[in-house]
Amino acid sequence: MVELIERTLGQILTDTASEQPDREALVYSDRGLRYTYSQFEEHCKTVAKGLMSLGIEKGEHLSIWASNIPEWVSTQFASAKVGAVLVTVNTNYRSAELRYLLEQSDTTTLLLMDKYKGTSYIDTLYEIVPELKTSVPGELYSEALPHLRRVIYLGEERYPGMYNWTDLLEQATTVSDDALQRRVDTLQPDEVINMQYTSGTTGFPKGVMLTHRNIVNNGYNVANRMQLGNEDRLCIPVPFFHCFGCVMSTIACVTTGATMVPIQEFDPKVVLQTVEKEKCTALHGVPTMFIAEMNVEGFETYDLSTLRTGIMAGSNCPIEVMKGVVDKMGLKEMTIAYGQTEASPVCTQTQVDDPLQLRVETVGRALANVEVKIVQPGTEEEVPRGEQGEFCTRGYHVMSGYYNNQEATDAVLQPDGWLHTGDLAVMDDDGYCKITGRLKDMIIRGGENIYPREIEEFLYTHPAIQDVQVVGVPDEKYGEAVSAWVLLKPHTSLTEDELKSYCFNKISPFKVPRDVYFVDEYPMTASGKIQKYKLREQAIAKSQDQKS
Repeated sequence: MVELIERTLGQILTDTASEQPDREALVYSDRGLRYTYSQFEEHCKTVAKGLMSLGIEKGEHLSIWASNIPEWVSTQFASAKVGAVLVTVNTNYRSAELRYLLEQSDTTTLLLMDKYKGTSYIDTLYEIVPELKTSVPGELYSEALPHLRRVIYLGEERYPGMYNWTDLLEQATTVSDDALQRRVDTLQPDEVINMQYTSGTTGFPKGVMLTHRNIVNNGYNVANRMQLGNEDRLCIPVPFFHCFGCVMSTIACVTTGATMVPIQEFDPKVVLQTVEKEKCTALHGVPTMFIAEMNVEGFETYDLSTLRTGIMAGSNCPIEVMKGVVDKMGLKEMTIAYGQTEASPVCTQTQVDDPLQLRVETVGRALANVEVKIVQPGTEEEVPRGEQGEFCTRGYHVMSGYYNNQEATDAVLQPDGWLHTGDLAVMDDDGYCKITGRLKDMIIRGGENIYPREIEEFLYTHPAIQDVQVVGVPDEKYGEAVSAWVLLKPHTSLTEDELKSYCFNKISPFKVPRDVYFVDEYPMTASGKIQKYKLREQAIAKSQDQKS
């Protein structure tokens, strides 16, 4: 049995920096930025003192809206040192989604970059909080977002109402090392330190509350399963706002002393260049990322000979993709992981020496200190091995609950600690699990979790729409895509292009329906419940008719 780590995230960085001060901790190859563990520890202490200088207290909620820039990693560990809860914001969010998250999370401080993929984060924030333009930095008051007090721009430019990153670092000098240490000493491993918004079985995204113990131990156990050690260098092209990036990647490295080598924004060619230049031994990604990397022009000219291990997760791995990853990229010890944000996130993972078949047909066995059972849906009764049921898990990795949403928490978390995932699975006699489906209506598009109700609620705001049903449909590239089945109000008109234009810059691009169908009625059960599975079947049939 692997002993649980009873240290906070900030203490873990301090420990690793003490044990191997001169080993590289964080490398941005394209920027020429390199921190050893001792340098990274000192930098994170400076950022932590800067946060304290702004008046940020233990337990406050800090939201960060940025891609995989260096300041993201620094903020992750610095906020952990001061006991502030880091709320991760999806880089694809638009105004309505950002407003909802900031309001629901009671965020007091927002850290943000300037733009991402053509979307101005600055303009979006000013649209939501127009008062910011005339506010003194640190003294914001917004009627719409009464908790939000501070905005920190992650750069050197100046924007009205905001601190910038330089301000934060300069003000750190007003806080002593002793004051920071006193704050660190007040923190406990079972306190919430991270909050990630995820779609669930009902309603809008919910804030999953994760503790130091949750994410420190999950990162460490994931690293162990892929045999990551202090000689390894992990290329990280997955986004930090997901657990894949900020637990399975950054924390996996810091708990084992490995080197973090992030990619700011996924580009398959940049991944290959970075692996070659930095001699990375490990690589993470969702299947679509690995497919893109293997299809880069001139792929065979890159030297990937240092690659050994990694994790593929986020959606099912086709066997041909795994064969390519092993044979063409040299990732002979690639592992498959399964979990969900509510479980910090990993529940099961394959071993580095598992046969290829097990690494594509299953999601492995339970991690150390993690319990897994397959139950008859709607009950706590376990089904026999080999039979399908709902995947449930219990252990150190299970969330504290959903923020300010006890009803939703009670719906998935039992009093005895068992988490109901809503996923259907089968477990064999050796404990290997195969995910076979979902009880919930979640759409998973290229590793992104999409909850149909959220899109439906947004589309309901269109004046011509009387009713709308959003359904996941198969997609060759992303696994699933979004389809919308629209019932219009009498005497109104709407085209597919007009509906998509209505979505532009209001919801994330990956949530905008790929297919739009206008209908006069929906297939119903006798009790009047819409049969979404029939809509999915109709969409598949229409797609096949178009191909033929």
